[in-house]
Amino acid sequence: MKVEISVSEIVEVFKEIQEQPGKILEMVRADMPKVVGEYLSEIMQVELTRFLGRKPYERMEELANHRNGSYPRNFALKGIGEVAVKVPRDRNGEYRTQVIPKSKQYEDELRQDIAVMFLSGVSTRTLSMISHRLIGHKISSGEVSRCSRELVKAIENWRNRDLSLLKFKYLFCDGVYFEMRVARSIEKVSVLVVIGVTENGQKQVIGIQSGDKESASSWRETFKDLKLRGLNSQTITLGIMDGLPGLEKVFREEFPQGKVQRCQVHVARNVLAKVPQKLKQKVADDMRSIFYASSRDKAMEFSTQFTERWSKDVPSAVKCLQNSLDSCLTFFDFPEEEWISLRTSNVIERLNKEFKRRTKPMEIVAGENACYTLLAFISIKMEMYWRSNPVGKVHYNLPSLRNLIEGNFTQSP
Repeated sequence: MKVEISVSEIVEVFKEIQEQPGKILEMVRADMPKVVGEYLSEIMQVELTRFLGRKPYERMEELANHRNGSYPRNFALKGIGEVAVKVPRDRNGEYRTQVIPKSKQYEDELRQDIAVMFLSGVSTRTLSMISHRLIGHKISSGEVSRCSRELVKAIENWRNRDLSLLKFKYLFCDGVYFEMRVARSIEKVSVLVVIGVTENGQKQVIGIQSGDKESASSWRETFKDLKLRGLNSQTITLGIMDGLPGLEKVFREEFPQGKVQRCQVHVARNVLAKVPQKLKQKVADDMRSIFYASSRDKAMEFSTQFTERWSKDVPSAVKCLQNSLDSCLTFFDFPEEEWISLRTSNVIERLNKEFKRRTKPMEIVAGENACYTLLAFISIKMEMYWRSNPVGKVHYNLPSLRNLIEGNFTQSP
């Protein structure tokens, strides 16, 4: 059929476009799904022709199978939206189109985009609300969850990947709590996290495992799992942690070549908790002199001065610092350019903050696998940032204990 358009009709269209410049884009968007739907329908007709071995209305006596009409179906395509197609059928029901996947409402790329948006922080409810405008197809919150679950296998492969190909020298260890649905009840579950530092200073999340962060046996199992995956215990020379009960002992037993660096931030917080408000600033300044001394000898000198000055007024705070001092100064045994990175467990605190920021809108994490999926996605994002900020190549912008008095010294545990 030949379509003819008069000059007057063209003029009217252009006048409308001049008055409403966005009209042309609206017209394109309206026509595109229809055109694509017709195109896909034609492709399936050709596909059926090849399957049957003859064109429409062409008869072959030795073949009994025939065309048997079509049925309507909707399918969403990335960048186009939902298109209406007519899927042809054969009389014997043997034909299966390869153009549109069976039992799927949208293409794989859209499913991946939905999963990425969900993992990036968009809730299932919000995705369901905006999906029609974004992809031209309304999806349910259940569909969003199913899309993310398809990543579980890939996440598990990443979480249990081989570690023997890289040589790690330092480990940052900590745990974070989540409200998680377990056996139809809501439980507060701890997830243990280990960040490894390679010989060239690159940081990688090498361990994400459910377990009690206060339990020495949980940490031992986590370390054993890392070694089973190929982590060489003989190359680990330092572990940075916040002084969790039993963790330091287990670390030394599992990594005999490793020393322990206790996070100075956590120690400072514990010390200042025993100091009256009016003295916190002065005590904090004196602790800063110890922690950021130019050498171990100078640090010990400042420590002696600290003890002499504060033993009378805040003896419990002085004792608290003395009990942790040796572990707080372990970083002096390592290259000076790495000191700023090894003093604290801020790198893992930052990761924990991202974990909590992502899971806060969810209120409840839907099970252990869902938790691993979210944490692994966040970890991979953080690793991309860490590539430009390796250990030993950071700017010397030393933090001040002054911020601790205001409650902002570091991320909350």
